[in-house]
Amino acid sequence: MRTITIAARKGGVGKTTLATHLSVIAAEGSKPVLLFDTDPQRSLAWWWQLRATETPALVECEARELATILPAAQGEGVAFAIIDTPPHAENSISEAMRSADLVLVPTRPGPFDLAAVATTLDLAQRVGKKPLAVINHAPPRTGSSEPAIVAEARETLTKMGATVAEAVVSQRVAMSHAVIGGQTVNEYEPEGRAAAEMLALWREVQGWLQR
Repeated sequence: MRTITIAARKGGVGKTTLATHLSVIAAEGSKPVLLFDTDPQRSLAWWWQLRATETPALVECEARELATILPAAQGEGVAFAIIDTPPHAENSISEAMRSADLVLVPTRPGPFDLAAVATTLDLAQRVGKKPLAVINHAPPRTGSSEPAIVAEARETLTKMGATVAEAVVSQRVAMSHAVIGGQTVNEYEPEGRAAAEMLALWREVQGWLQR
């Protein structure tokens, strides 16, 4: 079993959206995937309740319970565990990070978001994890090169010492349509650009998990 924790000390950067999408892609081919909603707001559980299928499975719990639940999940043959975390509870985020094989740190490319991401990167390093930063809610690419704000965000994150995912997730209307219907863009519009971006991110995540 591989465990992915999605964490950010700042709210509104797309943790839950990444958790939903990566979990559905990971479950393709009937692989058992377990989602963990450790955020008291329970946004992930709200999305899951809208779904027409119970795949992937969902557990609502506190982060301190992960140390007990994850080994049991592995014993039951779960292939991937994906943990969504609250934005401000440092102890909960730390517990979820410690349980992870890979920590994903999403951030918007704006200056205030980038300023806030440093605390999450520092927290990951303090618990012995090397996080992978993901630029999320970015302006869509219109040409062969990245939008300037994305390139600047990548450079800023690199200067912070972060490893930055090559895949970038853009802000697209299809994402909102999909989530509000309990879906992902890969289910709602499988041939669309948003779906292609999520697939690219998942392939990159798989590469990190295999290292």
